[in-house]
Amino acid sequence: MRAAGLFNNPAVKTLDAPGGFAPMRMTDAAVGGGLSFLTAELEKVDTKLREPLTSVTWQRDIVAKTGGGWVEFTSNYFVNYGTTGGNADGILGGQSNAIPAMQADIQKTPYKVFSWGHLFRVPFVDQEKLQNIGRNLEEILTKGIGLNYQKTIDQLVYKGFAAYGVTGLVNDANITAAAVANNAGATSKLWTAKTPDEILYDVNTIIVQAWAASEYDLSGIPNHIMIPPAQFAYIVSTKVSTAGNVSILNYLLENNVAKSQGVDLVIVPSRWCVGSGAGSTDRMVAYVNDEDKVNFDLTVPLTRIMTQPVVTEMAYVTAYAAQMGQVKFLYTQCARYGDGI
Repeated sequence: MRAAGLFNNPAVKTLDAPGGFAPMRMTDAAVGGGLSFLTAELEKVDTKLREPLTSVTWQRDIVAKTGGGWVEFTSNYFVNYGTTGGNADGILGGQSNAIPAMQADIQKTPYKVFSWGHLFRVPFVDQEKLQNIGRNLEEILTKGIGLNYQKTIDQLVYKGFAAYGVTGLVNDANITAAAVANNAGATSKLWTAKTPDEILYDVNTIIVQAWAASEYDLSGIPNHIMIPPAQFAYIVSTKVSTAGNVSILNYLLENNVAKSQGVDLVIVPSRWCVGSGAGSTDRMVAYVNDEDKVNFDLTVPLTRIMTQPVVTEMAYVTAYAAQMGQVKFLYTQCARYGDGI
């Protein structure tokens, strides 16, 4: 007796047999679902992971002093000189006995340092899944921490942290701030309502004021000016005259007081200048971008300090840490704010 096979098994009903299966018909829904695998097979995948758009510019606008290790504060020494006696000029005659004596007043100023920390958690199962498609979750999260770290420094450098009583490049209360002049019609302070010469007057005025406050020391002439992006775009795209091909920006760079004294002036856009002036007006920030005049400390760079498994969460937890100090205007005379541009 021969055993029943696939094609002669009476228990198996064919499509056309009486009492068999109903004929299969392809509906629109069936076609759509049935071809989903084909869509995935034919899909072209861009493997590049698109990261958020952002702007970090602190490296351009200030010098960071690195090193020092884990500390509570940083400090700088300052000295003032003075003479005692009635003969302050030190001019001596034949019978003079009033010889002035030099004295030095040395002071130490402390500055705050902030410890910064961040961690990420990599679930074991998620990491294994992502490895099947060539992704590394740890690498993705590490980039996120690096971006957060850079943006924290940006905030510290330009605005500081009000909650901790520190300010930055654009809002230091020790820097003299004043509104720029009105235009010829005395109707507006805005650069968009001024002629190129009036804009140049604003730039030269703020440079000369800082230079004069620095006892006309050439090292006190501002070499760096930050303005809001909208004003920067305006002076880049607007010509000095309809007959010329020179932008207002080039006109400013070639005809300012600093250049006449051998100082190369840099004018750059900064979003942190928007609304930073008195009455939330736009601010122009002029200062000497030099380590000896203004800087901040990165005592500990971004460091991966520890990683440990958390069995109860089936995950690896990694911690990063760093230390950064507040912005230090070592010579406040060399900086000026111009509001209302």
